[in-house]
Amino acid sequence: VQLVESGGGSVQAGGTLTLSCKTPGITPSGYCMGWFRQAPGKGREGVAAIDSDDAGSAWYADSVKGRFTVSEDNAKNELYLQMTSLKPEDTAMYYCAARSSGGYCNGGHASPFGYWGQGTQVTV
Repeated sequence: VQLVESGGGSVQAGGTLTLSCKTPGITPSGYCMGWFRQAPGKGREGVAAIDSDDAGSAWYADSVKGRFTVSEDNAKNELYLQMTSLKPEDTAMYYCAARSSGGYCNGGHASPFGYWGQGTQVTV
């Protein structure tokens, strides 16, 4: 399974970007989908996550609450991350990831996620 991100780019502080992740091979249900980011010299951190069987289950890192929104279109097999009020500290490579659902769907740890995309760069 290869996840494919798109939508990254350069934006001024306060701007908006929406990232997309195509998820071919992942069925519309039974997965925890997440967005992670990694800035130069830093570890990979979870940004947002959503249970594919419960759209109301979204989890967000404290640093992005109220600014980022995760959503998915199961009919298109796509995951999205809408980012608003972007800050310079949001600059990073952003990755989408997936794992089989089970337990609380969140991005607290990257290791349970077995499927990853190649990343898309966001520069603020």
